[in-house]
Amino acid sequence: MLRRPGLPQAGLPADAGRPRPLIERIAHWSTRHAKTAVIGWFALIGIAFAAGQLLGTQSLPQYDPGQAGVGEQALHQLHVSSPPAESVLIQLRGPESDRLTYATDPQMRQAVRQVAQTLGHMHATAMHVDAADRSGTSGLVSANGRSALVTFQVPGSRTTQAGNVAADLAAVARIQATFPGLLVAEAGDASASAASNSLLESDFRRAEYTAIPLTLILLLIVFGALIAAGIPVILAGTAVAATISLLAVPSRFLPIRGGTSEIVLILGMAVGVDYSLFYLRREREERAAGRSPAVALRIAAATSGRAIVVSGLTVMISLAGLFLSGIELFTGMAFGTITVVGVAVVGSLTVLPGSLSLLGDWADRAKVPFLGRRAAAARPSRLWAVLIRRVVRNPAAWGGVAAAAMIALTIPAFGMRLGNPLVDLPSNVPVAQTLAKISAAFPGRPAPAEVVVTGQNLGRPAVRAAITALERHASATGPLRPPITATLVASGRGLIIEVPLAGNGSDGVSDSALLTLRDRALPQTLGQVAGVSYSVTGNTAITYDWGTTLRARTPIVFAVVAGLAFLLLMTAFRSLLLPLMSVLLNLLSVGAAYGVITLIFQDGWLHPAIGFTGSGSIAQWVPLFMFVFLFGLSMDYHVFILSRIRERRLGGMTTPDALTSGIAASAGVVTSAAVIMVAVFSIFATLSFVDVKTLGIGLAVAVLIDATAVRGILVPAAIALLGDRAWYFPRSLAWLPRIGAQQLAEAAPD
Repeated sequence: MLRRPGLPQAGLPADAGRPRPLIERIAHWSTRHAKTAVIGWFALIGIAFAAGQLLGTQSLPQYDPGQAGVGEQALHQLHVSSPPAESVLIQLRGPESDRLTYATDPQMRQAVRQVAQTLGHMHATAMHVDAADRSGTSGLVSANGRSALVTFQVPGSRTTQAGNVAADLAAVARIQATFPGLLVAEAGDASASAASNSLLESDFRRAEYTAIPLTLILLLIVFGALIAAGIPVILAGTAVAATISLLAVPSRFLPIRGGTSEIVLILGMAVGVDYSLFYLRREREERAAGRSPAVALRIAAATSGRAIVVSGLTVMISLAGLFLSGIELFTGMAFGTITVVGVAVVGSLTVLPGSLSLLGDWADRAKVPFLGRRAAAARPSRLWAVLIRRVVRNPAAWGGVAAAAMIALTIPAFGMRLGNPLVDLPSNVPVAQTLAKISAAFPGRPAPAEVVVTGQNLGRPAVRAAITALERHASATGPLRPPITATLVASGRGLIIEVPLAGNGSDGVSDSALLTLRDRALPQTLGQVAGVSYSVTGNTAITYDWGTTLRARTPIVFAVVAGLAFLLLMTAFRSLLLPLMSVLLNLLSVGAAYGVITLIFQDGWLHPAIGFTGSGSIAQWVPLFMFVFLFGLSMDYHVFILSRIRERRLGGMTTPDALTSGIAASAGVVTSAAVIMVAVFSIFATLSFVDVKTLGIGLAVAVLIDATAVRGILVPAAIALLGDRAWYFPRSLAWLPRIGAQQLAEAAPD
């Protein structure tokens, strides 16, 4: 094929007669002012860190979606907070106690009294104690008489409740030591929250201490030199540090949870290292080809630099889909992850070329023996070249087999069940074990629905009559159960009505009871009273509204993210079919990852090997979160691979030759990047929470599939089948803005 006039040669930037694109100009400035670029970058990181420490992260209230969140917001505006409920389980244990019950064992009754008295003295009148009496008529003695509960509420603000519940747990532990023949253990909202926060902090430290050394080791294998391997780690680490510090700013208007830092760390390390790796390897490739350091950096900026921008924009577009989810929990995570990707892109275009210019040949110092030389980095992969040639010769057969395998992995995802466990803690945590024992001894005791009523004069006869009418909807066997209680709060400006629901709090029976309350009972009672408004919240309502919101918003997120990614790639590659192919293959990768997590975390495959006990469902937030992550990150490889293929094509090669040469040339760096990303995401699988394990394994599997089956078989098969039609771009769309120079000639280094 003849070289087209006006097109840049493969591996070279655009015609020197044209003005350099902004990306090149930024990189060129950084190389000419290397010291300023490097010092300026670290100065900005220092300023961000100092600002974060000075401002501090705010703890804005976070509301759940739907009507449950409306009720939470109403309670917050009324300055009403329900103290977290705790329970102490006193239970007979041991074979010698088989014949004993609460009524016949004086030691058990003594333990109950001691627990009630001790906790009552600790919290004085601020605590309410319900202790089973001798006859067990309080309802807090189990049906078999072998278990009893002492329930109370932990007073204080959020900052003091942690200390209060720690004192409670210590007091209960002392009582347990006094009664070794009994189980005396505490669990509840406050103790579970304390355990969860402790695990989150521990997990974050573990991820932090594991991710950076693991990444450095893998980069040492890739580059064979300590300094070269350290550059991506430093860039990624500084991007993460700056972003976590900068989260203090959005925390003033967005709810930022502790888990956001964990997500920012893992994603920031993954993309920061990826971008550095692509840039650094392209520079090394050009140096190995004999070009001067300045020219090599200019070519890296004109090729990999532009690809980094396109890739980063695609990732940020995908993550922005979280803003459309309707879930406040996701807004803080979206802001943090978008920021860390943006910071990594900026660093790749400024401090990275500046550092390489400053270091020169020093980047290859401190070599590790037997791990190769720079020249090895420039050789195309023979193995991938052989595979691609075979795929290009028979694309329908190879592509059909690979697509069938991907579809087979996707099929289990159609049986995915979404839900939230009653206890969102690992099963080996003592609080979780106690909660499980309480649930087994006292089944069918879900937390009641809370009807939050606001308005004027809520004690008037019309409101009381409506409550009486609501009580008539309750029955021992119906969806709404007695007793229904009503309490005026906030000096009469609010009213909280507690309505027990049938079911276990998270099953279909409880959902049906919740809808009966919302759609029938309340409209027929409180709905007839003028001047009042109400909303239903509580554990069952929160779980139901989460599921309803996600089911409604997920298709919107999928459509918007896929559509925007298509438009961006169409603009970047000046093609209609290449972006469409990328979007479809990304969706196939996501589907395969969904199928794998369904098999493992829902259906029970590999439970002992991974070290957890599943709940028979996938956490509600995981699939949507996985989609936006994977869709963006998978585009990393598509952008760099397609860029190298297009670079070859614009250089005059035929489509089959461009496929073979482009993928073979990019194989080494893409494989290295994928291995690092899989390793970083696999750290999630070692953390404590099942939903985080699910996310980590899903991300790792999807990246692995994308970097092997998709890159090695499906992409070349699809382009080979399309032929020259893959590059079709109608003249009617020529008005679309161009990224960089006249053509996007980025490349993925080998």
